[in-house]
Amino acid sequence: MFKIKRLYTFMLQSFLPLFMMTFFICLFIVLMQFLWRYIDDLVGKGLTVDVIAELFFYAALTMVPMALPLAILLASLMTFGNLGEQFELTAMKASGISLYRTMRPLFVLMAFVAIGAFFFQNNVLPVAQAKMWTLLYSMRQKSPEVEIPEGSFYDQIPGVNLYVAHKNPDNGMLYDMMIYEVSKGFDNARIILSDSGKLSFTEDKTHLYLQLYSGEQFEQLQGQSMFSSASKNNYVPYRKESFTEKEIRVAFDANFSRMDESTMQNQYVGKNIAQLNATIDSVNLTVDSVGEEYAREIKEMPYFGLQYYRNKYRNHKLVKERQESVLLRDTLSVDTLLWQKGNSYARTYLSQALSKAKRSRQDYEFKSFSVKDRRKSIRRHDIELQKKFTLSFACIIFFFIGAPLGAIIKKGGIGTPLVISVILFIVYYIIDNTGYKMARDGRIPVWVGMWVSSGVLLPLGVFFTYKAVNDSAVFNIDAYRNFFRKLFGVNEVRHYELKEVSMVDVLTTEAIEKIINLQEKCTAFISRYSTRQNYIEYWQRGLDRSELSRLIKEMETTVEYLSNSRDRLLINKISQYPILKNLWIYHLVNYGWLSWSCMILFPIGILGYAIGANRQASLLCDLKQVQKLNNEVLEMLKENKV
Repeated sequence: MFKIKRLYTFMLQSFLPLFMMTFFICLFIVLMQFLWRYIDDLVGKGLTVDVIAELFFYAALTMVPMALPLAILLASLMTFGNLGEQFELTAMKASGISLYRTMRPLFVLMAFVAIGAFFFQNNVLPVAQAKMWTLLYSMRQKSPEVEIPEGSFYDQIPGVNLYVAHKNPDNGMLYDMMIYEVSKGFDNARIILSDSGKLSFTEDKTHLYLQLYSGEQFEQLQGQSMFSSASKNNYVPYRKESFTEKEIRVAFDANFSRMDESTMQNQYVGKNIAQLNATIDSVNLTVDSVGEEYAREIKEMPYFGLQYYRNKYRNHKLVKERQESVLLRDTLSVDTLLWQKGNSYARTYLSQALSKAKRSRQDYEFKSFSVKDRRKSIRRHDIELQKKFTLSFACIIFFFIGAPLGAIIKKGGIGTPLVISVILFIVYYIIDNTGYKMARDGRIPVWVGMWVSSGVLLPLGVFFTYKAVNDSAVFNIDAYRNFFRKLFGVNEVRHYELKEVSMVDVLTTEAIEKIINLQEKCTAFISRYSTRQNYIEYWQRGLDRSELSRLIKEMETTVEYLSNSRDRLLINKISQYPILKNLWIYHLVNYGWLSWSCMILFPIGILGYAIGANRQASLLCDLKQVQKLNNEVLEMLKENKV
């Protein structure tokens, strides 16, 4: 009987609650981002709660591909960070349980999540996207809810501007109303002034019903002035009407009507893998056939009045044969043919030729736009096809980034893991969005653009997993500081203390001999490089690193020998010897391609030369300091103070 191990149960119990919590938090965040993006299409439309809830439900399903990888990254970081902070990972390793074995149950879980994400992308997401965009476009087309403000004109009613001085919220009465009706144009505007009025909808909510009291109506009759004899005197007739009660109806559809979902289902967002492949194949076939047709038209286009084919009877049947090439007996002078009938004919010929060329250009540009649109449709379908697989792969990658990274940083809670997760996800989102846009515009192949983010983060996941398994200090600042000190030769300080017990006795004669040998080598090296190397000498010769290596070895041997002395003053003196480094920047000739490349690339070469020359000068200063200390140590040894 199969039984889950206690370790696996423990890891699942630690991970699953955090995963569910982070998933819903991330989903809520991206859903709020969706709300802020489309809030202008929702506010002021008088939409019911069930319609808005339906939109948010489909939007939440659509946002799952964005929230799921971030939730996996954050949950894995928090899980292994908590285990590391509470020393539970240390206890597991002490018991002989490797990090691979600890991650095994969660990896199996992530495999199922990745498989589920694939089927979600293929079966659920197209339906959700089609319904969401259909609902959103339907909301955009709905007329806004009428909410008349006080003291300002309201222009959301088509063809009408309405002004209300103040209104009574208890009975809905509007006072001191001014209505500008411009549905027939400003030349035929109608102005209505009313002491009071009331606004309501008809039962079918397709018209606004205005009931006005005690007012006047002014109507300009610009359209009738052309039939009036008074128009000769620039007289425009108008009509004035006084009323005690007046009713006006204005067309205003306040109903919410859904669009047909079939439109969105035929788009790339509403298709599964089989439908996407079928569309890509059919559009590719269309593009190829259209391209062949355009090529045939260009090939068979008649030139100089000569047809590409000629009709010929063969076996009492009319067939088409390709026209043979026509050779001219004499060389044709185009200039003579053009100008022999005078300038007027020449200009006519040129004008006709230019017009024909422009028509041909416009024709081919239209055809190219048609093919371009089809190729863009292919790319959009191919992008959607690649997305079916990238989400599943991203889930695996983010797990192998978050789990080992949490084991490395050993920080639980939501603070540090949240910061790291957001930074990594922003990097992923920027790379993914950049690749998507470049693939959409046809600048790079679609598969490259859609997989570039995964390709960039995959080595990062492998690196973090390797470092976590081998307990490497990835975020140890001292390790990086020491690395750059060694790389750029930052000075380090010696520290010797008087030894209580020494296995080696320091003999004065031997110590003096070692100091003299060291002094001679320092003097020879300094005299050899006494002058500063110029640009070419630095890149083609540099310092002799073999000689420098022998000098450093001699100095370290001498200092190590003198450190066994029982004289505290001598111990303090040898502690002042600088630590010499045999840096690669002293001598780049061994890297021939790098040396020549830097020397030829002048801006880079100047920067490298400035750094290298500065380090060489620092080395010579250290050697002069060694010479000075050698003389002082010799004086101490000759006075028998050892």
